[in-house]
Amino acid sequence: MRTQLRRLDTTALVYLALVGVLIIGAVLVATTGRNFFSPGNIRDILTGMSVLGFVAIGQTLVILGASLDLSVPYVMSLASLIAAQTMNGSDAMVLPAVLLTLVVTACIGLANGLIVTVLGVHGFVATLGVGLMLKGYLDTNYQGTEGSVPWSFQLFGAAGVGPVPISTIVMLALAGLVAFILVRTSFGHHLFAVGGNSEVARLSGVRQRLPLIGAHIGSSVFAGLAGLLLASRLGVGSPTVGSQGSYDLLSIAAVVLGGTVLMGGRGSIWGTIGGVAIFAVLDNLMSVMQFNPFLKDVIRGLVIIIAVALYARRRVIARRIRFADVPTGPNIAAGSEPAPEFASAAIGGPRETGARSDQEGSLG
Repeated sequence: MRTQLRRLDTTALVYLALVGVLIIGAVLVATTGRNFFSPGNIRDILTGMSVLGFVAIGQTLVILGASLDLSVPYVMSLASLIAAQTMNGSDAMVLPAVLLTLVVTACIGLANGLIVTVLGVHGFVATLGVGLMLKGYLDTNYQGTEGSVPWSFQLFGAAGVGPVPISTIVMLALAGLVAFILVRTSFGHHLFAVGGNSEVARLSGVRQRLPLIGAHIGSSVFAGLAGLLLASRLGVGSPTVGSQGSYDLLSIAAVVLGGTVLMGGRGSIWGTIGGVAIFAVLDNLMSVMQFNPFLKDVIRGLVIIIAVALYARRRVIARRIRFADVPTGPNIAAGSEPAPEFASAAIGGPRETGARSDQEGSLG
């Protein structure tokens, strides 16, 4: 029960911060005589969440496995080009183009996963190398926008239900699916175990390569979905649409802000969505208030530093409480049994996903 409460507290902390940012935004915008919660502004915020949300969901998977994916901006650009060129303005080619894009991006993720697991290259270096190869291919073969997206597919990025864009609904639905997979399936349990301690996972009989390969495939596929969304909004494919948005660093920042540990093994999809929402609200607020565009990165950096500091502080407090409960004296000499929560964490069962997810609500 205590572990579950700590997990809830960590996720709640992200959304409490989101509420605080919303209140501050509403007050600041009210000083200009406008309504921060107008349907149009809400739509702008949710629209801003969609692309980064797709990328951040995939980035969460690889970070939970103690890896990284720096190839996502180039995967996004390639996905937009494949989709736009395959569709070429034809409604009949929408489905084949989407399927082809997802297959190609899955193959890129498979390559990333194999390089990390089979060759033993760290995810940072492996995905950076693959990303540079993709960048070289894009720079060599494309000088500008290519292809054409039909109006029927452009509705994916333009249509909505009230103030809520369809793309945001799809993103949240996929976030729920991934959250279910992480908590309720053996793949999720093994991914948490490998990210938390790969050697313990190996000794426990976990096949270490499959979860990481699956995580990298998922990351690239979600980057491909983000590329499809960008192609839908632009109406064409672009070789620079991903890199111009710095989605690799922004997605990592959103994951960290959401409470996922960069060293792997602890985190949650809903925390990541909260981090994405905070960035979307901040960007919208600064646009409405007409802040200096260069100030956006400064504020993003400050938010991340503050979040990390808060998580680290909560981690220290949690450890003090834990060690205060450790039996002393004769009980230690007698070899007392570990508490149930430590026993469940050791075997990597279903409870470990909750404990690993945000047990200490900290980074590092």
